[in-house]
Amino acid sequence: MVGILVHGNNHFILSGPAPDEASALALIRHWSVIQIGEAKSSSFGQWQIRSKEFRENLEWAVIVPGDREPSPAVTQLLGELSARGVTIRRLRTGCW
Repeated sequence: MVGILVHGNNHFILSGPAPDEASALALIRHWSVIQIGEAKSSSFGQWQIRSKEFRENLEWAVIVPGDREPSPAVTQLLGELSARGVTIRRLRTGCW
């Protein structure tokens, strides 16, 4: 499975199952915080960041509230996913 995890104006295309709320927050915390001198792995648990993926392959979407709105391109993509019948989960609480 492949999906999109959105946090504010940042997003990640991930292979793996749709994360539950706790996992989505952990994923956002893991990949959003820059740690100087520490290399970030593109994998975290059962998820892996995909650098290239066809939008037609996206099967899930999770939105975690952030301090900014999603970019226009991500908003358009979410609209396309919704039109295709993909469920978009919107979490009520942010990760910070």
